Amino acid sequence: MTRERVSQKLNCLKSLPQCPPLHDKTPTPIYKQFAGRLLHMPPKSNTSSAPTATGHFPFSPLLSLILLSPLPNFLLIPFNSFQPHHPITIIPTPHTPALSMTQFTPQLPPFHQITPLPNPTMNKNQIPRTRPWPAGFPTSKALTNFGDANCMEQLLVHCANAIQTNDVTLAQQILWVLNNIASPDGDSNQRLASSFLRALTARAAQTGTCKMLVAVADHSRTNLSIDTHKFSVIELANFVDLTPWHRFGFTAANAAVLEATEGFSVIHIVDLSLTHCMQIPTLIDAIASRHEVTPLIKLTVADATCRDIPPMLDLSYDELGAKLINFARSRNVVMEFRVVSSTYQDGFAGLIEQLRVQQQHFVYAAEPRPCEALVINCHMMLHYIPDESLHAIPETDLASLLYDSSSSSAAAAASSAVSVTSTSSLRSLFLKSLRGLDPTVVILVDEDADLTSNNLVCRLRSAFNYLWIPYDTVDTFLPRGSKQRQWYEADICWKIENVIAHEGIERVERVEPKSRWEQRMKNANFQGVAFSEDSVAEVKGMLDEHAAGWGLKREDEHILLTWKGHNVVFASAWLPA
Repeated sequence: MTRERVSQKLNCLKSLPQCPPLHDKTPTPIYKQFAGRLLHMPPKSNTSSAPTATGHFPFSPLLSLILLSPLPNFLLIPFNSFQPHHPITIIPTPHTPALSMTQFTPQLPPFHQITPLPNPTMNKNQIPRTRPWPAGFPTSKALTNFGDANCMEQLLVHCANAIQTNDVTLAQQILWVLNNIASPDGDSNQRLASSFLRALTARAAQTGTCKMLVAVADHSRTNLSIDTHKFSVIELANFVDLTPWHRFGFTAANAAVLEATEGFSVIHIVDLSLTHCMQIPTLIDAIASRHEVTPLIKLTVADATCRDIPPMLDLSYDELGAKLINFARSRNVVMEFRVVSSTYQDGFAGLIEQLRVQQQHFVYAAEPRPCEALVINCHMMLHYIPDESLHAIPETDLASLLYDSSSSSAAAAASSAVSVTSTSSLRSLFLKSLRGLDPTVVILVDEDADLTSNNLVCRLRSAFNYLWIPYDTVDTFLPRGSKQRQWYEADICWKIENVIAHEGIERVERVEPKSRWEQRMKNANFQGVAFSEDSVAEVKGMLDEHAAGWGLKREDEHILLTWKGHNVVFASAWLPA
């Protein structure tokens, strides 16, 4: 080879574009190298193409589209780390020669020649450790029976603690266990734990880094919303008759009302009931059969249109009132029905004000006041009024809402004098306002449990050890798979979720025990009155219609509904002191 030819070849090599070195710390993405090769590719000698004004050679419209279009993510991998399973060949165009991807892809060594990276966090003497069980948690040897209620309660408690402290790992482990042992279609303990699991999952979805725990729930629990049923009047009437949970209070209250209103020509009933006046038809029937000349019945209720607490009704209170008036007419009883716009959220302030206005009308009216009995019937509704655990009411606000004694007689004013403190709640305010109305009798029926704690674990324990009762009793009166059973357990599930998953004003299920209600009533200047023997006998007769596990016991002046010896609901009657 002559010196001239060698020099000519060296000059040709120098004119070729230089590829980046393989050890470059910032490797060029494959799509950029691909584009660079195409842009600097010299044309074939037998083509008639000429350079453009910019010095680049034209290429086909297809390649232009490829280069100018957004590239998929897998093409953004650094070129030096990309190795296709099969060689990729570029289809030649009139201006580009055929290129193989292997022409500009570095050859990686076989996998068996690649040295694994050392683990900087492990050494030869290091022993992998499993996460220790929390203090007080049963060991794996003790967890032989996951269906045991005590075991499920401990799992739920530790899961709640983990969610509160944002311990995602521990919470995920416990939720996984609960998800496998708490079947929504299992026995009463499993269904109870399943409802609490659902509530904890809903709470985790709102708590810090534990939001990811929603994925732990299986597909059937992915939708955390609870489908509560809206009842027709007939459905709700049949529904509350299935169990003594409400009938116990209905029977005891009606017996006490009949005795307290004996001799009155007008009976004004203020019904604050969770069950939408389902107690009233039985009371109307009892009044019609007890009196030859039936008294006029005035029924006043608080509007529940915006109330989303189960059980829910599928018709308005105006329609409900029309049905009750027609029923009373069929029993030869004259009845008036009034709906007052008021809500538990403000302590039924609108209702109290309406009752005050009515009393003032009778005071200043020229005609004599009729012999009217004022009955306040509170059936499982007062525990929705905010209590001290939510917030305290300023003293100035309390004073503005208290009963105005100047509009009544001196005796009523003296009896309605109450002390107001800065720590009073709307719940206490409501009872003191009732005392200012000087009612004939106040009936208070509610669940005997304590769900007011601001501590999640305490609240969970209390709810778990109370709400097992409705799950245990449902097997005695509703078959598996029935619609009524689904409605019944959906309402319980709603209650559990409200107690566990919500806080602040959204947590409305703030049930108090009987002892605390007794103290509140006494502080509001009421005194308890015992139920008569006839009233107790009537309640016992009602219980005989249900399963053998239901019972009745007396405590002081009050009576309690029990299930297998455990307190469920209390009923009490109160007179102004």
